[in-house]
Amino acid sequence: MALFQFPAAPAFDIARPEDILLPPRAWFVAFTLGLAFILNLMPLTGLWLALRPDFFAIVLLYWCIHHPRWIGVGVAWLCGLLTDVAEANLFGQHALAYTLLGFSAEYFHRRVLRFPLWHQALHVLTILLATQLVVLVLRLMSGASLPSLIFLLSSVSSALIWPVASMLLQWPQRVRSLTD
Repeated sequence: MALFQFPAAPAFDIARPEDILLPPRAWFVAFTLGLAFILNLMPLTGLWLALRPDFFAIVLLYWCIHHPRWIGVGVAWLCGLLTDVAEANLFGQHALAYTLLGFSAEYFHRRVLRFPLWHQALHVLTILLATQLVVLVLRLMSGASLPSLIFLLSSVSSALIWPVASMLLQWPQRVRSLTD
């Protein structure tokens, strides 16, 4: 018999609808958004750049779906402006796209949460493709040339990591019981 025993960590899986989750701490939400923003700034080129998921959009979408009263359209707009400044893009293109992402997440959050993770990923793919198409239309209106279809791989890779991102972001919110 051990003299001191560490409390068990909660199970590393997605919460079921009957599970009770603790509200996230504000510092954790800010930390995850900041980390996702830094991951988006990774210097990649070529196919790796096209395959890189939009980490900032994934984390923003997660918080907009799971906590729409905390993170909503206004925060999405600020995150979009920050992305435009950091990437030196046409000012406002990501702000508009992320605002539509935040609105879509708030509008569909109850529907998305009813499905298992892989079905949620299909909803997320639709929202991310719409976001990417807004950015594409704005770029075309400003005189950019039409990119190849590889441009859409970012949304696909983002949707593929949605289940893992959901589990990681939900893990600190799990209730730790004394019997685990």
